[in-house]
Amino acid sequence: MTQRALVRRPGRLRLLDLFCCQGGAAMGYHLAGFDVTGIDITPQPRYPFTFVQADAIEYVLAHGAEFDFIHASPPCQHDSDCQRLRGNAHPDLIAPTRTALEMTGRPWVIENVGGARAKLRDPVMLCGGMFGLATYRHRYFETGGFALTQPPHPAHTVPQAKMGRPVPPGHFGQFIGNFSGVPLARQVMGVPWMNRDGIRECIPPAYTQWTGNAFLAAAGAVAA
Repeated sequence: MTQRALVRRPGRLRLLDLFCCQGGAAMGYHLAGFDVTGIDITPQPRYPFTFVQADAIEYVLAHGAEFDFIHASPPCQHDSDCQRLRGNAHPDLIAPTRTALEMTGRPWVIENVGGARAKLRDPVMLCGGMFGLATYRHRYFETGGFALTQPPHPAHTVPQAKMGRPVPPGHFGQFIGNFSGVPLARQVMGVPWMNRDGIRECIPPAYTQWTGNAFLAAAGAVAA
């Protein structure tokens, strides 16, 4: 792959957010200083930034090179333990997404759940405990065109609420599936605009704010 030089424009660098859902990743990149455009095949009325309804892989092949940095969160259901237990079948889009990203010549990130870790190349794991969040929520990040160094991972000393149950005092939340306590989840995850559907699939913005800042530092770029 030929890596194109970073496009330095007046103001913010442009971030393409593929498979964007309700915009957890997008908010983190926005806070890091990017101008964000989200792509999803289904309507996302809660998405807080510029949104285009389109097939993510088709869109990045056509327009990815127009952006400075690309984030992709292919649907995680194929590698979700919960979905496998239910016998549900979902497409595996990690490899096709990587191929499309490599064709753009732009730096990129692929994010996914722990069940997809074996398919990701040298991923960095991020955990809520690294960012002072009252949830663990491990997510894995593969990078292309730059490198991430994993932050220190604090021990999981705080107990975690059982899946789908209210969060007892002194516990961390596990906000997946049909979880209880949307207002608490919004506060803990930092996603006050989301509903339950968005929260149970989202990345906490703290993860991508850190990722975006790491990219900017590696690229020697400063976003206004």
